[in-house]
Amino acid sequence: MFKNIIGPMQAWLLSQGKCVGCGKLLPTKQGKGMQRVDCECGRIYMYDAAAHKYRRALIDEIK
Repeated sequence: MFKNIIGPMQAWLLSQGKCVGCGKLLPTKQGKGMQRVDCECGRIYMYDAAAHKYRRALIDEIK
């Protein structure tokens, strides 16, 4: 039940370009394809420049 409440909130924050942990704006990077973006709080995201969307990074992408 808790995930049903938090999931949409996190999706909304990512659609606004904000970190789901601290709420700060995520930096945008220029380039093509998926790019790694690190937040000040330590969370790692992937930015799709073509679609202008963020998502949480997978464990394989962090290493």
